[in-house]
Amino acid sequence: MTSVAVITVVRGRHEHLVAQHESLGLSTREPDDRVVVAMDDPALLAWAPAGPPQPRVVPLAADPRGLPLAAARNAGADAAIARGADVLVFLDVDCLAARALVADYAEAVSSAPELVWCGPVTYLPPAPAGGYPLADLAAWDDPHPARPAPAPGERIRGGDPDLFWSLSFALHRDTWARIGGFCEEYVGYGGEDTDFAQGAVAAGVELGWTGGARAFHQHHSVESPPVRHLDDILRNGAVFHRRWGRWPMEGWLRAFEERGLVERSGDGWVRSPRE
Repeated sequence: MTSVAVITVVRGRHEHLVAQHESLGLSTREPDDRVVVAMDDPALLAWAPAGPPQPRVVPLAADPRGLPLAAARNAGADAAIARGADVLVFLDVDCLAARALVADYAEAVSSAPELVWCGPVTYLPPAPAGGYPLADLAAWDDPHPARPAPAPGERIRGGDPDLFWSLSFALHRDTWARIGGFCEEYVGYGGEDTDFAQGAVAAGVELGWTGGARAFHQHHSVESPPVRHLDDILRNGAVFHRRWGRWPMEGWLRAFEERGLVERSGDGWVRSPRE
């Protein structure tokens, strides 16, 4: 039988992680393995929730430049594969899983293991008193309009790699190896998921969308544009440009430029000397 691991990388957001764990406990197919990578988050090492699926917590040291998201996802995949996982499901800590998410990803990957599969994600409003109704998430279903959103039971192949997102995706362990995982040169906010999608293209791996693997992103405050991540975006954008010949996150960079925070320098971007 196909073995499925759900992998989540975490620093803080413990309440969101607990809610996600509870949502996975309602799955029509429980994951065979549950891996949580704690990025410089020692409080999680003793986490032992009462209900299934019981997590394995993998510690990862801090990086002085920012959150090592790429390295954390690689560490989670390594841990899952070492325990025999065939299907790797990556779920952002803010995402709640629909009851069918694990089963649908398992079916999609089993039917077409040469693809990377993504599922629709709904961005939720602030939680009501008592929290989100985990047993009735379907009532909140309203997938993000900027991504494909096939209906449950439908699948789309030939997806635009620039629309890949790391909030929720799954692939076979052999396809993971073919792509080579995430590039660990990326540290901090931005770029590593777009790089992963370009790595998939370079490896001849197609992107697909599967409608049954629905996720629900728990509400939290955001900064737009993300000024506190400006240095991360410049550093990671330069890595991406070196590797692929273009800059990612140009919407953010143009927003920073409008605020006088960055400016063009040749074919790149740098902090504005006026800032």
